[in-house]
Amino acid sequence: MTTSIAFLGLGHMGGPMAANLVAAGYAVTGFDLMPAAVSSAREAGITVAESAAAAVASADIVITMLPAGRHVISAYTGTAEEPGLLAVARPGTLFIDSSTIAVDDARAAHDLAVAAGHHGMDAPVSGGVVGAEAGTLAFMVGGSDADFATALPVLEALGKRIVHCGGSGLGQAAKVCNNMILGISMIAVSEAFVLGEKLGLSHQSLFDVASNASGQCWALTTNCPVPGPVAASPANRDYTPGFTGALMAKDLGLAEEALASTGVTARMGSLASEMYRRFADGEGATTDFSGIINDIRERSADPT
Repeated sequence: MTTSIAFLGLGHMGGPMAANLVAAGYAVTGFDLMPAAVSSAREAGITVAESAAAAVASADIVITMLPAGRHVISAYTGTAEEPGLLAVARPGTLFIDSSTIAVDDARAAHDLAVAAGHHGMDAPVSGGVVGAEAGTLAFMVGGSDADFATALPVLEALGKRIVHCGGSGLGQAAKVCNNMILGISMIAVSEAFVLGEKLGLSHQSLFDVASNASGQCWALTTNCPVPGPVAASPANRDYTPGFTGALMAKDLGLAEEALASTGVTARMGSLASEMYRRFADGEGATTDFSGIINDIRERSADPT
């Protein structure tokens, strides 16, 4: 029997993911509040329900891709006027949340699902819209061994690397730690290129040295913040994202929440969060996160 999947949140990431599930042979019913997303979903062969509750009612697996933790928990619990997803789902439904949310929110969502007689997992993704469209996403999964085994064939239809990170919330923990590394390293690479410019060093020369030395990292060799050395980097397309500055600011904000809740002292993580928050307050919100090099360049005083 074909596994029935409800997919809630059919935007830039969720829409292509749901379409890939249809292409893999799953019966997918989706829902989104935005008419444009609904229209695109129908064109991709996704059955669109009149409400989130209707989409979930007969599903074996429910996947959510929503903006923030409060949206996930609200969707799960509902309101006095409208029952939540947990109340209308069939007993034993597996809820997979692929949103990027706080670790504490992920654990709360899991506990709500279990208390309602269901199964819950957090499975945030990496790879952006390109990865969602190509089915090459990376999944970081938090949940029980049994639930991971159930979800694995579905996730394999969406991604190329699926890592079971441990119990509830640990998928989100892995993502927040990874993106803190990414945000910090992009700032470091950008600052190095601006310093190189001031010293008269060409972008290509610095790249040729650092990409083959101890400065090598993904922010340099794949998403290089200056045009030229890496043809596929957003810097060659006027910083068209990619992964926006607003999303990096959001993820680093989640990292700050985790740092505060655990008592970890992470000065670089906190500073990176501050810098991306400022970047995202302006044009950086809709440009690739590597565009922070332009903010660093503008703020760099010329001593001459």
